[in-house]
Amino acid sequence: MADTAFQPTTPELYQHLGNIYPLMEGHGIERPLMHLVQLRASQINQCAFCVKMHIREAREDGETEARLDRLIVWRQVTDFTPAEKAAFAWTEALTMLRPETEYGPLREELSRHFSASAIGVLTTAIGMINLWNRLQVSSY
Repeated sequence: MADTAFQPTTPELYQHLGNIYPLMEGHGIERPLMHLVQLRASQINQCAFCVKMHIREAREDGETEARLDRLIVWRQVTDFTPAEKAAFAWTEALTMLRPETEYGPLREELSRHFSASAIGVLTTAIGMINLWNRLQVSSY
């Protein structure tokens, strides 16, 4: 994942953090959606390195320029499925922690589209990208 100023001093931590990604495969969150979730969190966290990386990876896996361009306004466009929109709402809620956020309705919407296992993977992926964004931003 991201190369940060702290990686040379604690390489074993970075290696273990990176090892989680293969474990998340095969639980109902497809790579295209994973890219979009990671990109959306990175946009919110203003991590330029991660935004660039996730756009590149999404393109390599066949994501369209139109959807990448409009991810930031996902609520106002019809480019995304209801499942994707539920994932983006969850991403934003877990990235911008706010006391007024009602997580129950967000989880209910997720459960209409994803299994419990997939929701667990999605939640883990959001937590991980937020960690990577913070590590990367802290090295600017």
